[in-house]
Amino acid sequence: MLNYKLLTPGPLTTTETVKKQMMDDHCTWDEDYMKITRAIRSKLLELAHVKEPEYTAVLMQGSGTFGVESVLTSVIGTEEKLLIAANGAYGKRMAQIAQHAGINYVMYEEPFDQMPSAEKIAKILAEDAAITHVSMVHSETTSGILNDIASVAKAVKAAGRTFIVDAMSSFGGVEINVGELGIDFLISSANKCIQGVPGFSFIICKTDKLVESKGKARSLSLDLYEQWETMQKDGKWRFTSPTHVVLAFWQALQELEAEGGIPARFNRYNNNKNYLIAHMREMGFRPFIEDENQGPIITTFYYPENTDYDFNEMYQYIKERGYAIYPGKLTDAETFRIGHIGEIYEEDMKKLCEIFRDFMEEKK
Repeated sequence: MLNYKLLTPGPLTTTETVKKQMMDDHCTWDEDYMKITRAIRSKLLELAHVKEPEYTAVLMQGSGTFGVESVLTSVIGTEEKLLIAANGAYGKRMAQIAQHAGINYVMYEEPFDQMPSAEKIAKILAEDAAITHVSMVHSETTSGILNDIASVAKAVKAAGRTFIVDAMSSFGGVEINVGELGIDFLISSANKCIQGVPGFSFIICKTDKLVESKGKARSLSLDLYEQWETMQKDGKWRFTSPTHVVLAFWQALQELEAEGGIPARFNRYNNNKNYLIAHMREMGFRPFIEDENQGPIITTFYYPENTDYDFNEMYQYIKERGYAIYPGKLTDAETFRIGHIGEIYEEDMKKLCEIFRDFMEEKK
C-alpha cells in the first residue's frame, strides 16, 4: 500500500469511505445502479445552481480531456467557428483537440500569469462574425491561476455566442452559478474537487444548446447528444460505464454535502493555500501567480534565488516523508507545483512545510 498523500490537482487523495465503495460489483443494467446514475445527474445540477428542463447533466466515460473533446467535437458544426481563450497548457489542449478534429478555430492567448481579457474577447467577437462558440479554462492548473469566467461570460453572452467552460479543477471546490453566468456547457471530472476517483467526466449543458447539436458529432463514442438521449430514457450509459468509479463518486457527493457543500470545501482548500503560501514565502519560495489571481486549487512556486535544487531529488525526499508534489509545467522558468485539494487539511500543509525546512537544511 502507498504511504503518501497526493498534493496534486487530481487524481487526489480520497477518503477511505470513497475507496471502499469500489469493493462492490454492479451490473450496468441493474435498476439500483441506474438509480444512482440518475441521482448523480440530479445532484450535479443542484451544485451548479440550475434545474431541469433548462439544464441537464451528462456523464461521459474517460478522463476530463475526454469530456472536453466530447463537447468540442459534438456541439461545433462544420459551418461554425470556435474562439479558444488560453493562458496555459489546458487551454492549448483545446486547440489540439480542435485541430485533430478539423474544427474551425482561432486562438487568443495570454501569458500563463495573466487572465484572458473580457474586453479583448468582446473585440475579437465584434470583428469576426463567423465565431459561434467561445471556450476557456476556469482553473488553469498549469500555473494555479483562477480565471475570471464571470466577466468573459458577460461578454460572450452579450455577443450572442455559445460559452464553453473547462471547470475541471474548480467545480465542486469553487461556487459557479452556471445559470446566472449563462454558461452553455461546463465540463468537469470525477477525480477533482468532488474528490472521487478517475474514470468519467461530466458536462452541465444548456438543454436547448445540446438538442441543437444533434447530428454534429465527429465521434461515435464521444457523441454528447446521443449519450444524453440514452441517459434520459432510464439512466443507462450508452456503452459500458465505469461502475466502481460511479459508486465511489456517489459516495464522494454525499461526503461533499456532509462537509457543508461547496462553500465549506472552498474554505478548506483556500485555508490550505493561504497557510502554504505564507510559510513557503518565509523559506524563500515565491509564488508564480500574484495573490489576487491565485486560485485555491494548486500553487506554482519558483525555487529560492541562488539555489540549485534538483526536482527529482526534492520530490523523492518529500515522498519518502509522506507527500507527493508536482513538477512545474512552465517552459520559461524553473518551478514546481503543490496542490491544496483532496482529503488534505492544514495539518498536512504544516507537515509539508516542516519537510521543506528539513530538506533545505540538509542542502546547505
